[in-house]
Amino acid sequence: MNCTEVDELLRELRRRGGVFYAFGPKDDPEVVVHAHLWPTCADVVILRGEDDATAYRTPTMPGADVFAPVLVSWQYHAPAAWTLRAVLTLPTPGDVHAPISVLKPDPLCFLALDLRRPVTIRSTPHTEPPLPRRADDVERLLPTSEPSYPPTIRAR
Repeated sequence: MNCTEVDELLRELRRRGGVFYAFGPKDDPEVVVHAHLWPTCADVVILRGEDDATAYRTPTMPGADVFAPVLVSWQYHAPAAWTLRAVLTLPTPGDVHAPISVLKPDPLCFLALDLRRPVTIRSTPHTEPPLPRRADDVERLLPTSEPSYPPTIRAR
């Protein structure tokens, strides 16, 4: 995997706003999570390592824990670069193409309570007004060449 690619995708995620959580020691976190809260749902990305990442969209009902979703409307499990590309190309809530399924979350969507402390939290406000995700956004985020390995993808 190309770490420069992951860094670029993380910069794009940061530009769009949300909150980053680094779970574990500040200088060596075990898990990094990004949560983008919309009015009715949250897009969550869990980065466990370069080859292990999860993303999902979950409703934000009162009292809901976005790190332990009861339901999801979309979920994706693959290496970090593929997962970041997937969440960055996910249509915004309310878009005609946005996922509206009601799915049981995969166990990978859960962040165990014992991993949640210590935590460093960093809010990332939008650096420019959010724009609807368009086809040219999707093309820009797609890899320019085929990966040298088939990615392990468990999209639901």
